[in-house]
Amino acid sequence: MTSASTDRPAASSGTFSIGGDLTVHRLGYGAMQLTGRGVWGDPPDPEGAVAVLRRAVELGVDFIDTADAYGPAVSEELIRTALYPYDEVTIATKGGNTRTGPGQWVAVGLPEYLIQAAHLSLRRLGVDTIELYQLHRIDPRVPLADQVGALKDLQTAGAIRHIGLSEVSVAEIKAAREIVEVVSVQNLYNVTDRQSEAVLEYCTANEIAFIPWFPIATGKLAQPGGRLAALAAGSGHTAAQLALAWLLRRSPAVLPIPGTSSLAHLQENLAAAEVVLTDAEYDALTALA
Repeated sequence: MTSASTDRPAASSGTFSIGGDLTVHRLGYGAMQLTGRGVWGDPPDPEGAVAVLRRAVELGVDFIDTADAYGPAVSEELIRTALYPYDEVTIATKGGNTRTGPGQWVAVGLPEYLIQAAHLSLRRLGVDTIELYQLHRIDPRVPLADQVGALKDLQTAGAIRHIGLSEVSVAEIKAAREIVEVVSVQNLYNVTDRQSEAVLEYCTANEIAFIPWFPIATGKLAQPGGRLAALAAGSGHTAAQLALAWLLRRSPAVLPIPGTSSLAHLQENLAAAEVVLTDAEYDALTALA
């Protein structure tokens, strides 16, 4: 069943206070897909990418996730073009992943690199402080304390407000929390991939925002004949909407960030905030894992 339609469906997803003082609607937008193929270079339609960002905000999105590695730099620059000065919209970005070509990602956690990356993001976004800055990947060649310590230095200097992590274990979150307050964790997680279940449970118990990337597997969960197709056929909703509605119900700490470069898919994804799953639907989706 679906609640009454609104002009700003994302607002129907409820809110979460990141770090206790940064309140956003739970259904946000991930800006990775706005770049070129392989998350590299400019999009084929830059004006279309700007239109998608602006439409997302019109539809109630007030939390947008990006990273300096998306493009690289392209996603942050598009966000500034589309949305600056970000009136009542939180832009979260990440650093610590470098790019050597399309589809290639290399973690670099040298403190001096992380500090430089954050300051470059500040310049591209046109802000004095980044509201949420996340370590994109832990570099196994650099002590975690050094990487998190660099973010703490940035926070002390006022360059970033809150600190988050990405693709981490519970043990790594605990280690980082010995040094800084960790307010968000961004891990791979969706209705069919639960490898981060223990991390989600830890975040929920400790009121840490859990931001699942790949929430609809870049559309793969929504494809005809996919694992969600049969459930969607009898529900009156799309497979993508079911996948997102399941995430929103799974835990109050979950902040899904579905990304798309399509205005039609954007509207479809955000309408998931108005989907109220029955217990039977939720159980059937849970059983897909």
